[in-house]
Amino acid sequence: MVQPEQVRDAIRRALPDAEVEVEDLTGGGDHLQVRVVSAAFDGLGRVKQHQLVYGALRRELASEAIHALAVQTSTPV
Repeated sequence: MVQPEQVRDAIRRALPDAEVEVEDLTGGGDHLQVRVVSAAFDGLGRVKQHQLVYGALRRELASEAIHALAVQTSTPV
């Protein structure tokens, strides 16, 4: 199990300008949905955007602290 603030911090370390929302989908702390808004996504396809987010959470995913992760990404309006 990982805390939402740990997820936010990990993403912000990789994407310092990111606005991050974390939602625990099941209450168990291991099935999460994240919404990430960052200028770093500008010009990138959706797959590359998601790869950046997954890369930021590599340790949590590898240890299975996060079992399932739904990702929504966008650039600032």
